[in-house]
Amino acid sequence: MTAGTTITNGTTAEHELAELQREHGRPLFALMLRLSDGDRHRAEDLVQETLVRAWQHPEALRADDFDSVRPWLLTVGRRLAIDARRARQARPAEVGDAVLENARVMADHAERSVATLDVREAVKTLTPEHREVLVQVYFQGASVAEAAEALGIPPGTVKSRAYYALRALRRVLPGYAADLH
Repeated sequence: MTAGTTITNGTTAEHELAELQREHGRPLFALMLRLSDGDRHRAEDLVQETLVRAWQHPEALRADDFDSVRPWLLTVGRRLAIDARRARQARPAEVGDAVLENARVMADHAERSVATLDVREAVKTLTPEHREVLVQVYFQGASVAEAAEALGIPPGTVKSRAYYALRALRRVLPGYAADLH
C-alpha cells in the first residue's frame, strides 16, 4: 500500500488493511520475530498490534510524503516490541506449577512460636518440683542421673516427677498430646 489510501469514516477500509498485511506483513513479522527472541506467538501479537495502530491512525498511512508506509509500520512495531520487553522486565518472573512442586518447603516458624508460648504457659501451671525436673531433663537435656545429682533427689524420684509432669501437661495441652510421649 503506497499512495492513495482510502479513509472511510476516519478509519482505513478493511480490504486496504488486508492489502497492507499482504504487502508488508512478512518483513514486519521477520523484524518482530527477531525483536521477540524467536517467540513466534509474541511476534504475531506484535504484528497484529502494529496493524491495529495502522487502522487507528489512517492519517499516518497517507503516502503523499513518502514512497512506502513500511518504514512507519516497522518503526511502530519496533517501539511496541521495546515496550513489551520493558513491561516483561518490570514484572517479576512468572513461576510455573512444576517449579512450585519441586520447591523446598520451608518450616513455618509461626506455628513453632505459638507452640513454644503454649508450652511455656502450661509449664507455669506445674508444681515447682515437677517444673525443675522438666527443665533439667527436657529443656537442658540432662540425663536422669545428672538431673538427680543437680536437684539432690534420687533418680527414681526424677523419673516419677517427669512422668507426672508430662501427664499434667497432656491435660493442659490436649492438642499437643502426641508430642508429649
